[in-house]
Amino acid sequence: MSASAASTGVTHSSQSASISTNAGASSTGSTTGQGQSQAAPGSDREKIYTWIIELTNSETRENALLELSKKREVVPDLATMLWHSFGAIAALLQEIITVYPTVNPPTLSAHQSNRVCNALALLQCVASHHETRSAFLAANIPLFLYPFLHTTSSSKTRPFEYLRLTSLGVIGALVKTDEQQVINFLLTTEIIPLCLRIMESGSELSKTVATFILQKILLDETGLSYICQTYERFSHVAMILGKMIITLAKENSPRLLKHVIRCYLRLSDNPRAREALRQCLPDQLKDSTFNNCLKDDKSTRNWLGQLLKNLEQTPQAQPQ
Repeated sequence: MSASAASTGVTHSSQSASISTNAGASSTGSTTGQGQSQAAPGSDREKIYTWIIELTNSETRENALLELSKKREVVPDLATMLWHSFGAIAALLQEIITVYPTVNPPTLSAHQSNRVCNALALLQCVASHHETRSAFLAANIPLFLYPFLHTTSSSKTRPFEYLRLTSLGVIGALVKTDEQQVINFLLTTEIIPLCLRIMESGSELSKTVATFILQKILLDETGLSYICQTYERFSHVAMILGKMIITLAKENSPRLLKHVIRCYLRLSDNPRAREALRQCLPDQLKDSTFNNCLKDDKSTRNWLGQLLKNLEQTPQAQPQ
């Protein structure tokens, strides 16, 4: 990692985004806040409150962002402290809005990326916490991140990549909770086409987080029904997944392949999608292309086997 492009803030933020790809892990960070509110010593809590107050001052905000982002995994109730502190969330949103002009034309610097990623890391903390999540969604805060997810074609520089990745991390933290309200909210937004765009042309890590988000949407009954409701939606998803399989046959990435196969398996649970997949499932998933890649991943091998089994079943004859 280039020192000029990644100071501590971005490093922490991008790592937090990548944590979101682990579907079996607990919610991103340690921000559950359940019975752990006394974890931070009194002197540390005073520092936390001081930094939160400093968020509202433009002259002290940058350092406060950096210090608070370092503490988000060791102060369990940081999310509630931020949410209920006057001006704190507004200051984080101001940091995000401030860099909008650097998106188009793409002029975002490494320093600007570091700073806004620290703000995004704190929003991810709020998104992860069970006491602040509903209010976070009700305030439509995820929508403030979407302009950053539109940047795949405009810039592939490291500052933009960290910005996309950390933004995806916030959405990943939301879907990781498996809560119906999260899926319902996301389905009213453009998150699916945004994820598909990143899955097609993002970096490997961004593709992995975006595919994880799509996977979690599909695993919800409402999400699966939404995507399979029209041929256009299903075909767009199937087309991108197919392109990814072709790419993965050339570029080994077991973690990304795992999420893609899980998406296919979930789609096969829908009768109409299952019938379509019989015609369009990539040959690379039917032959031995990925045998070596999956030799040490029993769960993904089982998913692939179940997918192929689902597609082999003969459709039931329609009653006369």
